[in-house]
Amino acid sequence: MDSHHPPSTLVTNIGSLVTNDPVLGEGPLGLLTDAALLIDGTDIAWVGPAAHAPAADEQVDAGGRAVIPGFVDSHSHLVFAGDRTAEFNARMSGRPYSAGGIQTTVDATRAAPDGHLHATVERHVREALRQGTTTLETKSGYGLTVHDEARALSVAAAHTDEVTYLGAHLVPSEFADDPGGYVDLVTGPMLDACAPHARWADVFCEQGAFDGDQARAVLTAAAARGLVPRVHANQLTYGPGVQLAVELEAASADHCTYLTDADVDALAQGETVATLLPGSDFSTRSPYPDARRLIDAGATVALSPNCNPGSSYTSSMAFCIALAVREMRMTPDEALWAATAGGARALRRTDVGRLSPGARADLVVLDAPSHVHLAYRPGVPLVSAVRRAGRRYEGVHNCWAGASFWRTWTRWGDRRDELRVCPAGCG
Repeated sequence: MDSHHPPSTLVTNIGSLVTNDPVLGEGPLGLLTDAALLIDGTDIAWVGPAAHAPAADEQVDAGGRAVIPGFVDSHSHLVFAGDRTAEFNARMSGRPYSAGGIQTTVDATRAAPDGHLHATVERHVREALRQGTTTLETKSGYGLTVHDEARALSVAAAHTDEVTYLGAHLVPSEFADDPGGYVDLVTGPMLDACAPHARWADVFCEQGAFDGDQARAVLTAAAARGLVPRVHANQLTYGPGVQLAVELEAASADHCTYLTDADVDALAQGETVATLLPGSDFSTRSPYPDARRLIDAGATVALSPNCNPGSSYTSSMAFCIALAVREMRMTPDEALWAATAGGARALRRTDVGRLSPGARADLVVLDAPSHVHLAYRPGVPLVSAVRRAGRRYEGVHNCWAGASFWRTWTRWGDRRDELRVCPAGCG
């Protein structure tokens, strides 16, 4: 074996393997039973029946557990400071949610030192990874000055896979009497400072934030600088956001709670993914999107927790899968696909969200015989072990046969703090 090449690893005795490749197995999930997969370096090299598994340098027995692709979270807001517990408490006591609460986080984020922002993002990324999220997008949007938006994107890029410019999150208080002037800032000097740090541009097209014309100006200017559009659309009421997203060929329209028949038809006929964020609706006591309506029409649906300090302070994709099945009329298979392959579609990624040859070796072992348990056992921490790009991570100790395969990587990607060995002697 080449000393510079990591050993190949065969994971065998997988009771239920979700590949998200219909060529490899049953149905849209490409489901295989009594399966195995081979990891070579950072990628999946082989998938198939355990009885036909090739040789490998190392072998791990999954003990009949289910293995799924790592979750792909295409919508989060992790660069922030401050706390909005009081706002949540008031909302649970009867005050309705509105976009205006964002300013509270903006004020705290502007005042926070860089080190605090880095620590916050790293903590939430680690939290998400511990729960099986192996690909993560995050946005700016709590700075709303040229300096603070560029700073936020620089922080985000140090910790996450995908970075989105969201200078058009809210018109900040200093521009309350001149929203047009703020749009000029977002499409001019702020965009100039932020474009080098981001792949995507987003806008909160909503009552109390940015109207259709303002959103179009922001996204058009960003696209001219090479950023791909995304849209916060139709969360609080009916509006132009979804139609604008499809027209501009945005990668995703996110929220999609209030949809007309024309909105649904546009999503079904276009390439824009409808990313649904049930954590927000749970946390704000709002109506849930009708995922069944979208799926039956032929639209592509993704799921995300929408982790943010105001309207959805959760990073649990499993929780959102349970909500999607219970409240949004999705089947367990559809919800898992939306949380993995759907998120990859929303990020226009082909290397994640699936477990088939050539994909990045992002996989999650569930302490359950089937992925259906994610919805069947809501609130139970079923993620037993995680690999990201072939590297081993265990955030919650849950030993099983072959546990030397699962050790702790305490930072995202190739950065490593330490490799902690199980105190119980697992290796």
